[in-house]
Amino acid sequence: MKQFLAGLFTLLITFSLNAQTEWSFDKSHSNVKFTVTHLMISEVDGFFSGYEGKVITQKEGNLEGASIEFSIDVNTINTDNDMRDKHLKSDDFFNSEKFPKITFKSSKVTKSGDNKYKVTGNLTMRDVTKEVTLDVNYLGSVKDPYGNMKAGYKVSGSVNRFDYGLKWNTLTELGGSVVDKTVNIAINAQLVQKK
Repeated sequence: MKQFLAGLFTLLITFSLNAQTEWSFDKSHSNVKFTVTHLMISEVDGFFSGYEGKVITQKEGNLEGASIEFSIDVNTINTDNDMRDKHLKSDDFFNSEKFPKITFKSSKVTKSGDNKYKVTGNLTMRDVTKEVTLDVNYLGSVKDPYGNMKAGYKVSGSVNRFDYGLKWNTLTELGGSVVDKTVNIAINAQLVQKK
């Protein structure tokens, strides 16, 4: 009987350690932003208000080996300038009518330091898929006043927009780009554990 109970206890512990936990994005406390250099002298910021994602972890707070899926509604782009936003939605850039979604699906998540991870996966824009690696900092976990478990992460990285067919460009009188090819990504993610 003792051996049976010991075996059962070990099985329960193993199951607990390997149990998957699903998380979604708390949009009230998250944002998806980007920055690009303009005229080689300043930066323009923007964000997407429409997005959704799912994260499946093996252990709370630990992204190592996690599965991450994320999608953005291109039509929700906002750079605080209506004319520029319309241009970004046009075929010069995203062509949001034909390609309304930007998607990301992880292929590998590895630990790179204390509370730091490298998330590699396939990023798709304008029907072009390229592998990218993003840096993720884990900021901690806590229960909110309503009993929901929350986890905070800060995501950063960059992509070359030319790689995805967002190739509109013109030059300044000094020969520099009006809009730089490198787009910096910054995501503040507060995840909520699925009950």
